Amino acid sequence: MQLDLNQLRELLADLDKTNISELTLKSADFELTVRKEVSLGSQALPAVETLLTGAEVSSQLVSSPVVTTTAVAPVGEALTTSTLTTPSTASPPPPSAESKWVDITSPMVGTFYRSPAPDEPVFVEIGDRISTGQSVCIIEAMKLMNEIEAEFSGQVMEILVQNGSPVEYGQPLIRIKPD
Repeated sequence: MQLDLNQLRELLADLDKTNISELTLKSADFELTVRKEVSLGSQALPAVETLLTGAEVSSQLVSSPVVTTTAVAPVGEALTTSTLTTPSTASPPPPSAESKWVDITSPMVGTFYRSPAPDEPVFVEIGDRISTGQSVCIIEAMKLMNEIEAEFSGQVMEILVQNGSPVEYGQPLIRIKPD
């Protein structure tokens, strides 16, 4: 599959006009994944990385919310990274129900799970006390189970996502009343 600079610009411009938040194109020669800024209600989520594999990268490619492009060369060749645009300024998230509560947010797009396996107990329940580094949930992304750990200690006040639900990058998952 050949994709020239003008086609890539047109694709990114068209993608920016839709509500599609992620697009992946794959061929024998390269893989292109584009993720764009997503708005959930009044909360804007920041744009994330675009990954190009096995393709040339031009510093004149993009004028959309894409932040970084990484070109990964075939085995034995050098890796290169170039920044295409500056990160877009996302509006700060609205204050939570309790201004003293802190959200644990999703670091990636994926599926939220409250327990390590369907027949095992959940990581945390509302009212539980958690400590820094404790696993609080799993986000499955591309068939990989990623344990999400608490960055602070406190008490679980709300679990904002249903088990097995899809989540977006930056989406609040659990509200904690920090110690």
